[in-house]
Amino acid sequence: MIQIIRSCDNSFSLNSVSGPLSYRLTNDYLFRALLQENNEVLKGLICSLLHVSPGQIHCASIENPIELGNSISEKTFFLDVKVLMNNSTIINLEMQILNIGNWPERSLSYLCRSFDQLYKGQDYAETKPVIHIGILDFTLFPEHPEFYATYKLMNVKKHTIYSDKFQLSVLDLKHTDLATAQDKRYQINLWAGLFKAATWEEIKMFAEKNEFISEAAKTLYQLSVDEKIRRQCEEREEYYRVQRTIAREKQQALDELAHIRSELTKSQSELSNTQSELSNTQSELSNTQSELSNTQSELSNTQSELSDARLKIASLQSQIEALRDRPQQQA
Repeated sequence: MIQIIRSCDNSFSLNSVSGPLSYRLTNDYLFRALLQENNEVLKGLICSLLHVSPGQIHCASIENPIELGNSISEKTFFLDVKVLMNNSTIINLEMQILNIGNWPERSLSYLCRSFDQLYKGQDYAETKPVIHIGILDFTLFPEHPEFYATYKLMNVKKHTIYSDKFQLSVLDLKHTDLATAQDKRYQINLWAGLFKAATWEEIKMFAEKNEFISEAAKTLYQLSVDEKIRRQCEEREEYYRVQRTIAREKQQALDELAHIRSELTKSQSELSNTQSELSNTQSELSNTQSELSNTQSELSNTQSELSDARLKIASLQSQIEALRDRPQQQA
């Protein structure tokens, strides 16, 4: 049975609270609890994100409610909020503070899963529009930062919308500074401020400018003093800490691996240079040996010629000696 928290007492005033919040609304459990506990806040948020007036939302029901305060398991479900608006549009809201590098694929998976909604025999034209809105505490595309971005299936040349039943939006809490005039007109920047607020003073400032945020502040106070809710929020904070540690250790391992690969590449380059130098040295040695061989061959020929010359000289000397001896014999 879902725990029901009583509506705020009319005597309650935000002026009675101050100081730091126990948990920010970037805690996805607290975010889920707030929207599930106060339907007016849910409608107000949807109005801003979809650029519609409150009168255009007749009803907004959460299709995947949880039992607030009960223990949760990451293996059994994710803390997204699936909303059916006016019985005609499916909206998936998700708060995500950890960037594990798969948000485009994850959001598309959620979107496609919601879009595949027809029963056997239903006409495809009966498919309800689906919208996935990710509220991220990180920048999805650092090279193209944007405060509030919306994506649709579109012809890449003529920009013709393929279907208006399939939509993705991303609210970047890191870049409220990039809020456009339209974002501010629909007060999306105020909601982003509420989600990032760390103190009651900040929340009061936003509550003064938006009646739905004022409602959210009152419900947030009630949730923050509920021990069961606080326990689940703490479990989520612990989950974040573990995931950050895992991510940090993974990144350190990747950095170390990248360093090893860099060193290996450097060593391979040095080895390649050494082998090239060795090859050049061997080539030079081969040339030297070839030149030496030619020199030895030339020396051998020279020695052979010298030997022949000596033989000729000896023969001439012998002839000369013979000529010298002949006059004496005649005498």
